[in-house]
Amino acid sequence: MLTLQNISYIHPNKDLLFERINLNVNHRDKIALIGNNGSGKSTLLKIIAKELQPSSGTVISDNEPYYIPQVFGQYNHLTIGKALQVEDKLIALHEILKGNVTENYLNLLNDNWDIEDRCTAALTHWQLADLNLSQPLASLSGGQKTKVFLAGISIHQPQFILLDEPTNHLDKSGRQKLYDLIQSTAATLIVVSHDRELLAHLDTVCELNSHGISIYGGSYDFYVAQKDTEKNALDQHIHYKEKLLRKAKDKQRETLEKQQKLDAKGKGKQEKAGVARIMINTLKNNAENSTAKLKSVHNEKISNISQELQELRLNRSAIDKMKFGFNNSGLHSGKILFKGSGLNFNYHAQPLWKENLDIQITSGERIAIKGPNGSGKTTLIKLILGVLNSFTGEITFTTGQTVYIDQDYSLIQNSLSVYDQAQLFNTSSLQEHEIKIRLNRFLFGKNDWDKPCHALSGGERMRLMLCCLTIKGKSLDIIVLDEPTNNLDLQNVEILTAAINEYEGTLIVVSHDEVFLKQINTERAIQL
Repeated sequence: MLTLQNISYIHPNKDLLFERINLNVNHRDKIALIGNNGSGKSTLLKIIAKELQPSSGTVISDNEPYYIPQVFGQYNHLTIGKALQVEDKLIALHEILKGNVTENYLNLLNDNWDIEDRCTAALTHWQLADLNLSQPLASLSGGQKTKVFLAGISIHQPQFILLDEPTNHLDKSGRQKLYDLIQSTAATLIVVSHDRELLAHLDTVCELNSHGISIYGGSYDFYVAQKDTEKNALDQHIHYKEKLLRKAKDKQRETLEKQQKLDAKGKGKQEKAGVARIMINTLKNNAENSTAKLKSVHNEKISNISQELQELRLNRSAIDKMKFGFNNSGLHSGKILFKGSGLNFNYHAQPLWKENLDIQITSGERIAIKGPNGSGKTTLIKLILGVLNSFTGEITFTTGQTVYIDQDYSLIQNSLSVYDQAQLFNTSSLQEHEIKIRLNRFLFGKNDWDKPCHALSGGERMRLMLCCLTIKGKSLDIIVLDEPTNNLDLQNVEILTAAINEYEGTLIVVSHDEVFLKQINTERAIQL
């Protein structure tokens, strides 16, 4: 079906992205391709889709893949019909039906007499019945664009499908339709995703890194279990090496102390026996040389163990290296922070919600705001934050420290360096070395301090945002997260989850990621 032989890719700036990628994919395989941000997952999909040439290696495929990319900006100049590669067939069909039967139109149609019905049925299935195939793709939302390309699967019935983060912009209903499609299709699938619910529907996990690809012959749950086993084995090995290092240092100290006592005792005996000064100096030099050799042997052993320990620690996951340390809210549990009665918002002179909302939020709650795309989740957040003034109903606020974090982590200023961004949140006059200690805790070493924020990946922006919150002098009473996992890989979702679970304040989250909502212990949902 698909064979990748020694695939490598080097960026135009000569940086190696990955090398020696070997993979065999059989008919009807359903494969999850995972890896940290920047590992090259999207690049590898583009190589398989023949949209990008590898720096070396060979791609052999029996079928032309149907490829749905992560971003769609390159198609914005096209109509929906053109993006779906059906426009020419539809034109040919309509011309033939009008009696203009030419060989060119017959060839274009290629016996796809039901193409219009297939398009209508596919778009309706994906809740896009109100769209016109002649309208520009640029006029659609991110979720609608994703659904258009997913509708193309039903239209073209490909045997080989490549999906790059397909659930990023889908609401709960759209995600469920995609899960059903993955479950039922007989096509071969390779899916890049951090959506753990989606990954559970795939059969094999392939983890990509710069040195190759590791294949875990089982579901995502099997992969997680294997990674836990590997982590436990690594932790045990690190613990063993740490114990070995302590013993080696203790042994070195004991041996040197013993040698020094023997040397001192021997010197005393020599002086009492009246040994000549020149002989005492010779014996002293021999003793010092012997001690130096002993010290050298122990130093070499300690150095070797230290080097092995350092290499083992480098293999630890990012979350095991990090320390959070939030300033938690000082508000007593149950204090009313927000109360809205008969809330609504007029959009194009029409109320956004069919029924007015009555909402109360108390300190310490963990609340999920749920609803399909366009249901007004972000509008409700803005009402809770007090940034919208024109609304119907009554609102009561309790002032407190609130931070709003969107999926792009927009509180990070692209024009600043990593260090200057951290300093921006330094409201408690921490010293420079203290700021840098905090940055180190969030895996920003000295080589990162001068890096411009615009060059950071989604995961790095998230980590820097969390770091800034720990630097901020005042405790946070409310954290509002708006689709926080959309641009994160699995490792960074894990980091965000751990950080949020350490926070002891009020949490309001908009997310379609049900696994994430469960893991951060949301207690109730506001359904729109």
